[in-house]
Amino acid sequence: MASTTSHTSASHGVTHDDHHHHEPGFFQKYIFSTDHKVIGIQYGLSSLAFLFFGFLLMMAMRWQLAYPGKAIPVLGALFEKALGTDMAQGGVMQADLYNSFGAMHGTIMVFLAIVPLAFGAFGNYVTPLQIGAPDMAFPRLNMASFHLYFLGGVVMLGSFFIPGGAAKSGWTSYSPLATLADPVNVIDGQTLWLVGMVLLITSSLLGAVNFITTIIQLRARGMTWMRLPFFVWAQFVTAFLLLLAFPPLEAAGLMQLADNVLGTSFFLPTGLVTSAGQVPVSGGGSPLLWQHLFWFLAHPEVYVLILPAMGVVSEIIANNTRKPLWGYRSLVYAVLAIGFLAFIVWAHHMYMTGMGTKIATFFQTTTMMISVPSVIILSALFISLWGGSIRFNTPMLFALAFLPMFGIGGLTGLPLGLNATDLYLHDSYYVIAHFHYVVAPGTIFGLFAGVYYWYPKITGRMMNETFGRIHFWGSLVFMNLIFSPMFIQGIRGMSRRMYDGGATYFQDGVGADPGLLKLNVSITHAAFGLALFQLPFIFNFFWSISNGKKVTSDNPWEATTLEWQTPTPPPHGNFTSEPVVYRGPYEYSVPGAKKDFTPQGQPG
Repeated sequence: MASTTSHTSASHGVTHDDHHHHEPGFFQKYIFSTDHKVIGIQYGLSSLAFLFFGFLLMMAMRWQLAYPGKAIPVLGALFEKALGTDMAQGGVMQADLYNSFGAMHGTIMVFLAIVPLAFGAFGNYVTPLQIGAPDMAFPRLNMASFHLYFLGGVVMLGSFFIPGGAAKSGWTSYSPLATLADPVNVIDGQTLWLVGMVLLITSSLLGAVNFITTIIQLRARGMTWMRLPFFVWAQFVTAFLLLLAFPPLEAAGLMQLADNVLGTSFFLPTGLVTSAGQVPVSGGGSPLLWQHLFWFLAHPEVYVLILPAMGVVSEIIANNTRKPLWGYRSLVYAVLAIGFLAFIVWAHHMYMTGMGTKIATFFQTTTMMISVPSVIILSALFISLWGGSIRFNTPMLFALAFLPMFGIGGLTGLPLGLNATDLYLHDSYYVIAHFHYVVAPGTIFGLFAGVYYWYPKITGRMMNETFGRIHFWGSLVFMNLIFSPMFIQGIRGMSRRMYDGGATYFQDGVGADPGLLKLNVSITHAAFGLALFQLPFIFNFFWSISNGKKVTSDNPWEATTLEWQTPTPPPHGNFTSEPVVYRGPYEYSVPGAKKDFTPQGQPG
């Protein structure tokens, strides 16, 4: 029988080896790939595209805030044609379109841009390489995770073009507003928002299971827990945050979807009245339940945003100071403490709900507690700079800027964690400024640093340093010009919800403060400046793929971790021989060593 099979195969000119070594086609290689590196690149390119789109939504909103009632240049006519006159009549942004853009800007930036870039892209590409694994533990699950993410993004974007437009109840989708915002259309933007969220959450859960299994099971020989790079620890804790915090929101999303489509009342109270009269629902639901389920995810989500960026910055600081990270074990224990405390602080977003003083005191206390491990991490990274032979390349510039920018974001969050001060600052521009200092010049600077740092490993070419420095300095200046004035606006009482920037609120001399409105104009000009300085990055990113300086070795940064011991770019399976780990991840400037770096995989 065996000889017959062999003969038959030979008669068709096909051998077993031909089957085994056939070159995969385009779709198998780039669309349906199970290679963690290709999937990481898929996540990276998709999330950068969504980041750009979310930024465009913000630019349109900033124009409306600075110049309410004036047509948006260039895009205004396009909005009117694509979205209808009720959204952008005469190219002027209407209140509903502003609300839609606000809700979708937040949703896209958090769930489709920053988290997929930090966790999906960097996590997928770098984590298996750093632990010495040939791939992720479940490659097909990895592929399914990306496809669900991409499908969720398509659903979100498609919601802009249905009757009534995209979701317009904020990125938090509070009930009962989210159910009642569009009473005309059965399948409205809010419904598609929920469908998209269910897809995105499922994607994150699949990814989280995969990361946890991979890091526990597929570490190379000698890669003990305390030899893991801090980047891997950050991804490990992030995966647990996603795995434990997302299921309640997925359940809540399905319940709100039932409220919207099936007429249930999970989050709709009895006797609900709107301007059209009493809402015909059975009632008995609790709007506060939605807030609890949402924020139980959304506060850990803040650490899902920031921890991978901390991991990236740690790798770059150790490499460019040419010395070990100060307090490596303290960093590890601090990130584990954050992973635990992140689940018991969520209700500090809910002080305005009539919370009792005892419960408020508990959440105030836990909020102050979680700031301690964050300060430990930040302090350890600052101390790591002391006495270092610092190389000020583009990745290092972004990593250095991350430290004070995240520090500002963290410190300004403390008043929001205290009940007495939050009652005044809640829903003001102060909250916008605080959160954006954490995720814009904070997390996004960390992720930009990672792009510049690992780009030569992925492509075999360096990004241009001059364009990189222009990108950095312009971004640093304009980020601060955008967000620092918002602290002033918030302390002076400007609400984040006003689609005209507060012009209506301040008319007729009632609480009039022209200075606050003028700040809207300067902030908008700074936003356009920030947009201008992203052009060098976009050009540099694509130009360097074919024209960047070729790397002369597999380890152009002279780093110690395992990803720099693979060929460039890494082949399928990653390593040419089984990696073995002999030491910790940051053996820089070891006394008596021949070089100022000793790779983890180097014997002796």
